[in-house]
Amino acid sequence: MNMKIKEKSHRLPKEFCKGEVSIAFTLCLKEGIQAFKDKEIVNVFTAMLTYASIKRDCIVPVYCFMPDHQHLVITGNKINSDIWKTIVSYKQKTGFWMSKNKIGIKWQKDFYDHVIRTHEDLASQVKYILDNPVRKGLVTSWQEHTFKGSIGCDLEDILRGII
Repeated sequence: MNMKIKEKSHRLPKEFCKGEVSIAFTLCLKEGIQAFKDKEIVNVFTAMLTYASIKRDCIVPVYCFMPDHQHLVITGNKINSDIWKTIVSYKQKTGFWMSKNKIGIKWQKDFYDHVIRTHEDLASQVKYILDNPVRKGLVTSWQEHTFKGSIGCDLEDILRGII
């Protein structure tokens, strides 16, 4: 008997990524290359994330670069916000930049994503992301980690549950 095994998709349907929703993403570099220790790369990627999110009417309540991957949350600001196009544009632009400037460093093909259901969940998700460098032993408190931030909002407001 020749049975096909269907791979489970971990990506959300595109229609879940439109409007005033928040989605958490984890993007990994191929082969565990630790490129995000390089301030130049993080600065370029942060600028590209800023451009992609503003263009699609989104904010980024939190982003956190770990040595070989990135965590971020993207939130749609308006009914016509498109988080799917934001993340795809970001990955394409940064992938192209790496192919020209950092040969041999590439994103993994896929990424992990999940919808954040409430404002309370958003604050706890942001805190969880910020604590990643602490759990990995890179710093003793999330405030010490250099490669984190937010775009289009204040990180402290997010943590207080204001946004």
